[in-house]
Amino acid sequence: MSIEVIRPGLLSTVQDEGRTGYRRYGIHPGGVMDTFAARAANMLVGNSRHAAVLEMTMTGPELRFQESQLISLCGADLTATVDHLPVPLWRPVLVRAGSVLKFGPCRHGLRSYLAFAGGIAVPEVMGSRSTDLKTGLGGLEGRALRVADLLSNGEASAEAQGWMQRMEQQVKESERDHRLLAPAWFLSERERPDYYGQSVIRVMDSKDSSLFSKASLGQFYTEKYVISSQSDRMGYRLQGSILELDQPPDRLSEAVTYGTVQVPPDGQPIILMADHQTIGGYPVIAQVARVDMPILAQARPGTQISFKKITHDQAGQLYMEQEINMQLIDKLIRRRMAGMGGTNEYLENLGYQL
Repeated sequence: MSIEVIRPGLLSTVQDEGRTGYRRYGIHPGGVMDTFAARAANMLVGNSRHAAVLEMTMTGPELRFQESQLISLCGADLTATVDHLPVPLWRPVLVRAGSVLKFGPCRHGLRSYLAFAGGIAVPEVMGSRSTDLKTGLGGLEGRALRVADLLSNGEASAEAQGWMQRMEQQVKESERDHRLLAPAWFLSERERPDYYGQSVIRVMDSKDSSLFSKASLGQFYTEKYVISSQSDRMGYRLQGSILELDQPPDRLSEAVTYGTVQVPPDGQPIILMADHQTIGGYPVIAQVARVDMPILAQARPGTQISFKKITHDQAGQLYMEQEINMQLIDKLIRRRMAGMGGTNEYLENLGYQL
């Protein structure tokens, strides 16, 4: 065991990309809310995309490192410090043994992701380490972190181990007691979702769109909606113009997924998030494009959003472009960790003063 929980934070849970293949049994995939930030955090410490990370909401925990660890923080800025030194986001950071990682006020965003080289080692349940708070599955006994919990990580990749050894050697040669070390390079802002500048969420029509009145469809695509305080990991309730049907639908419940936009009888849309149910009977007005779900995952209650219609082909193209970039970035990070260097537009260079 190498990481001790001194304080748990508001809601800190172990998550990965979720459990798949169990919808027919009524078990949703769950997993991280911001799939981009979690995947980037794993890449920056040499992990596979499937490694478990710590998802922290609004307020982070306080953690003591019993051994030196390679970590990364991506997503919301929770003003992280290690022994009073600021921890930079979107890059690998070596934290020395005995150091304490703390989090302060949330500057922007909602959820931050902490990755450890080797991932968080908890048992797999139905092929995933994700925590499902409603059913008590996965993670640490199916719950959020508590005081005195101990976290351990798996075996780090060869690239991560080599990078850590070189950093440790630099510390010895410098004869200075560095508590953390970070490289000059980091994941370029151009390659991240536009978390704080984009309030227009791209969506596709659903087969139920024609059930809504023309006036309601016009309102949905032209007016702003506010994310309600009654939102959670299961779904975001929106407040705005009431959407009405031309006629009551005659339908059975059917499958829903991450990003499905349902409209219950009160006419206020609900966007289904990571812990969504597997089937639903409410009419579906739209489906959020996968690439824009991380933007929603970082949106706080009170945030105003609007919707823009795109085609299924456009949504697929956006997703493929992001996926190609992510695979390239992963290769570039591993090259940097292996000491092969090289400059590129995906990983920018910016000095970091320890």
